[in-house]
Amino acid sequence: MSNTGADGNDTIIDDPDETGGICMTVQLDSPGFESAREVVSTQEDLGRLFDEIGELDAQILEAIERRSELSRRAGIAAKEFGTARQAQNLEMRVLDRFAELGADGKTLAMTLLRLGRTRLS
Repeated sequence: MSNTGADGNDTIIDDPDETGGICMTVQLDSPGFESAREVVSTQEDLGRLFDEIGELDAQILEAIERRSELSRRAGIAAKEFGTARQAQNLEMRVLDRFAELGADGKTLAMTLLRLGRTRLS
């Protein structure tokens, strides 16, 4: 089921038995939105897609954990060396880089930054 809200976002509700399943908002400006409508021809194709998504999710999680650890270490070092301003400038570059993914990209960037943040003051 899909519903376009007043803000122009599509809300996709995956709750076939209406018992409180998954609800997510998809930004219409997210890259790949149109290609997501491509038809999968067989159940086997669908299974392969889900398998590949699962593999990617595991890789992404591993990369996020590594990124968070590196970011925490860099934050501690920046505090010790008095280069907190430089660290903040690098964070702004992360936001700019992820802005290519639209509004969801900025949200993702903020989440990644929070996961690896240390107190710099």
